[in-house]
Amino acid sequence: MADCVHSLTAGLAAGDPRAVEVFYRRYFDRLYAQARRASGRDEAFCLDVVQESVLRVLRSIRPASSEAQLCAWLRLVVQTTAYDLLRSETRRQRRELLAVGSKGYEESRAEPADAEQLEWLRSQIAALDPEIAHMIEMRFTDRWTLARIARRLGLSIGTVDGRLRRALRHLRDRAREDHYE
Repeated sequence: MADCVHSLTAGLAAGDPRAVEVFYRRYFDRLYAQARRASGRDEAFCLDVVQESVLRVLRSIRPASSEAQLCAWLRLVVQTTAYDLLRSETRRQRRELLAVGSKGYEESRAEPADAEQLEWLRSQIAALDPEIAHMIEMRFTDRWTLARIARRLGLSIGTVDGRLRRALRHLRDRAREDHYE
């Protein structure tokens, strides 16, 4: 196992895309759980923590000699990332409160989405693989968490996250092609 961890971390340090994929698949759930423990925040915030943590890992990893050493370092990376993002959010909220206080509060309302765009989006989602369309419905219509979707479908959180990200990227690309973005 130590050789496996050493070769994985050496591959990550060298920028090997296969090592990045293996790392992400193997450690995503652990990183996500640590982000939840460290921040106590919602799923979206924790996914941001994981994403930023992975970027930090890729920038600074060195070959590890054991699984325990790697996991301890990953826990530290996720905790410091979570704390950094929490502090950043607190500063942003303070700035927004100051801006609102100095300018006065004006209620802004979002324009309702164009009916043609909504119909286009519905048709694009209907054309997707039915399992992906169902995941999109659970996530955005029913407001399910990735963990709940993963449990329902018998998949890992990382798999659900990856499939949804790819589907949404596909929809964004199609929207650009059709001039909806």
